[in-house]
Amino acid sequence: MEIKDNTEDVNIQKYFLILKRHWRVSTGVFATFVALSGAALLLDKPAYEASGKLLFQINRTSSYTGVGEKQGQLESLKREANPLDTQGVLIQSAPIIQEVIRTLNLKDKHGVPLTPETVKIKTEPVLNTDVLKVSFTSSNPEIAKAVVDQVMTSFVASNIQSNRAEASAAGTFIQNQLPWAEKELNRRSEALRKFKAENQIIDLHEETQGAVKTVASIEDELNHARSQLSELTAQENDLRKQLNFRNNSAVDLTSLSQVAGLQELISEHQKVETQLANKQNILTEENPTIVELKKQKAGLRALIQERTNESLGYKANVAPGSLEMGKIKQDITADLVKLQSQRLGTERKIQTLSNLREVYSKRAGILPNLEKKQGELERSLSVAQKSYENLLTKQQETKIAENQNIGNARVLEPARVSSSPAAMKMKIGIGAGGIFGGLLIGIAAGFLVDIIDRRLKTAKEAEELFGQTLLGLIPNFETENTSTAKGAMLSGISNRVIVATSPCSVIHEAYHMLRANMKFISLDKKVRTIVVTSSVSGEGKSEVSANLATVMAQAGRRVLLVDADMRQPHQHHLWGLINSVGLSNVMVDEEKLSVAVQKVTPQLSVLTAGVMPPNPLAIIDSERMTTLVETLSDQYDYVVFDTPPLVGTADAAVLGKMVDGVLVVARPGVVDSSSVAAAKSLLSRSEANVLGIVANGVNIKHEPGGFFYYPSNRTDTSDDKVKVKVKETEVGI
Repeated sequence: MEIKDNTEDVNIQKYFLILKRHWRVSTGVFATFVALSGAALLLDKPAYEASGKLLFQINRTSSYTGVGEKQGQLESLKREANPLDTQGVLIQSAPIIQEVIRTLNLKDKHGVPLTPETVKIKTEPVLNTDVLKVSFTSSNPEIAKAVVDQVMTSFVASNIQSNRAEASAAGTFIQNQLPWAEKELNRRSEALRKFKAENQIIDLHEETQGAVKTVASIEDELNHARSQLSELTAQENDLRKQLNFRNNSAVDLTSLSQVAGLQELISEHQKVETQLANKQNILTEENPTIVELKKQKAGLRALIQERTNESLGYKANVAPGSLEMGKIKQDITADLVKLQSQRLGTERKIQTLSNLREVYSKRAGILPNLEKKQGELERSLSVAQKSYENLLTKQQETKIAENQNIGNARVLEPARVSSSPAAMKMKIGIGAGGIFGGLLIGIAAGFLVDIIDRRLKTAKEAEELFGQTLLGLIPNFETENTSTAKGAMLSGISNRVIVATSPCSVIHEAYHMLRANMKFISLDKKVRTIVVTSSVSGEGKSEVSANLATVMAQAGRRVLLVDADMRQPHQHHLWGLINSVGLSNVMVDEEKLSVAVQKVTPQLSVLTAGVMPPNPLAIIDSERMTTLVETLSDQYDYVVFDTPPLVGTADAAVLGKMVDGVLVVARPGVVDSSSVAAAKSLLSRSEANVLGIVANGVNIKHEPGGFFYYPSNRTDTSDDKVKVKVKETEVGI
C-alpha cells in the first residue's frame, strides 16, 4: 500500500512539474478567460423578471349544473407526467406568443415586430400545487410586467375558447351520430320482433318450464296407455283363442251376423246341406237329386259370398259355417269386438301421445338456442337503446356547455417585477466560469503544450530515454554574475568555463561530482581517453568538455582537451586561443603535435580544431587518428575529445570506437525524443563504450523532488543559489 501511495505522489509531482514548466501558457489562458468573463459582465445589461401565477382547477359550474363535468379537467397521457407541464407548453406556444406580440405591439430596436421565437416565456409548476408560475425577463421592467399579464390573459381566454370549441365540436359530432343511432335502434328492435314471430315466442322462460312439465306429463300418460294396451291385448288374445278367430274376423263375423238377408241365405244353405247329407246316405252321387242339391248348395254358397263381400266392402273368403253363431258365441264375439275397439283406441292414443311428446321434446331441444339468440338480440337492442339515450343526453349537455364560459385556468396572481435571479445567476456563472473554466483550460493548455513538445523535459527523462547511467547534473546558470578566479586562470577565458572562472560555485561542485562518478564507473579499467558528444547541437557539449578537462587538471592530472569538431569548432573561443594550427593540421602532417598543442595551465593543454578540412570524417576515420589517440594517451593522464553531434554526422561514433569511452551530453528543453532515439541507435551500431550521460543546463525547479538535493551551508556566487548533488542511486556511489 505504501508503494502505491508513493507512486501516486510521484504522479502528482509529475503533473505539478508539467504545469510548472508551462506556467506562462497556463497563466496566459487563465488571464484571457478571466478578462473575457470580466468584459462580458461589464457589457451585460441589467435584467428584470416579471412573474405571475395561474391556478388550474375543474370549473365549479360543471359540478353545480351536472353538465360538462369532464370539460376543462387536466389530464395527461402518461400517469407519471405532470399535467401542468402540458399547460406550460401551451402557454409557450406560438399562437399565444403571437397574440401577446400583436396586442402589446412588441418591436425590436429597428421597429420590426418581434417573432414568437424571440419572446422567451418560462413556466414552472409550483411544487405540490395546481399553480403554474409564468415569468419573462427583459431589460425594461414595464414591458416584462405587461408581457406576463398579457400572456396569462391570452391563455385564459384561449382556454375558455378552446373548451367552448370542444363542446361545439362534440355537439356537431353527436348531431351527426343521432340518425345513425336511431336507425340502428329500430333495426335491432325489428330483428327481435321478427325473431319472436318466426319462432312463435311469447315468453321463453315460462315456455321452457311448461315444456318440461308437459313432456313429463305426456310421458306419464304414455306409460299408463302402454300398460293398458298390454292388458287389452292379452284379453283379446284369450278371446280369440276361444273363438279361434283371426285378427279381424270377429268384427267381420259380428257385422255379418247382423245382416238379415244374409242370415236367411245361411239358413237356406243349412237346409240344403242337411237334405244333401240325408240323400247321400241313400243315393249315389250321380243321382239327379244329389246333383241338384249340390247345385243348389253351390249357388247358395256363391250368393252368400257375394252378399258377404257386399256387406264387408271387400272380398273375403268366409265359410258359411262360420257365420252360424249361437248366443254365447255372439256374446263372446261382441266382447272380443269391444276389446278390439278398446285396443285400437289405446293404440291411437299411444301414437298421439308419442307424436305429442316428440313435438314437445323437439321444441324443448331448440329452446336453449332460442334463448341464446334472443339474449343476443335483446343485449344488442339494449346497447343500441343506451347509445341512443346517451347521445340524446350528451346533446343536451353540449348545448348547455357551449353557452357557458367553462375554463380550467384563472389568474391567481398578476405579474410582479423584480431583479432577474437568472441574470444574477448568469453573472455569477460567467464570473465563476471565467475563473474555473480559465483555470481548467489553462491547465489543459499546459498539458497539451507539454504533449506537443517532444523535447526532453527533465534529467530523469533523459536518463530513461537513453537507458544509460546519469553521471552528472549541470544546473543552468547565468554567466554575467560569475567572478574570475584570482590569478588562477589566464585572461581571455570565457565565463562559460565556470570551473576556471568561478571555482567555488555550485557548477564547480557539479563538475567535481561528474569527475568522481566517472572515476567510480571505471574502477576495473581506467578510462583515459574520452569522447564528449551530444545528440544535436546546442546542448553544450563543448562547454561540458572544457569544464570537465579543467576539473581533471585542477586535480593535478595532465589533461589535453582536443577540439575534434572540425565542422563547427568552439574550444578556441572558450579559451581565447588562435585556431590557425590545430588537429586538422597535425593529421595532414602540416605541423607537429608539439607545435599545435597550446598550454593553458601547467596541467591543462588545448589542441584546437585547426583549419576546417573539406571532409572531416575522412580525417577522423583513419589509421592516423588511431595512432594519434594512442600517442596522446601515452603523453597525458586524460585526453578529452570535443566531437560533433551524433545526429547528422558519424564523427563522434567513429572516434568513440577508438577511445576508452563516450560521454553523452543531454540538455532538457533542447533535444527531443526522436533525436535521442537516433543518437542511441548510432552509438549501439558503432559498439562504442558509452560511459553515461551528463544532463546539462538543468532547470532545478523543473526536476522532481528527491532526484537531487541542495545543501544550504555555503555561499553561491551564481544566479542559481542552490547546491546540486546527484542521487547516489543514479551514479553508483
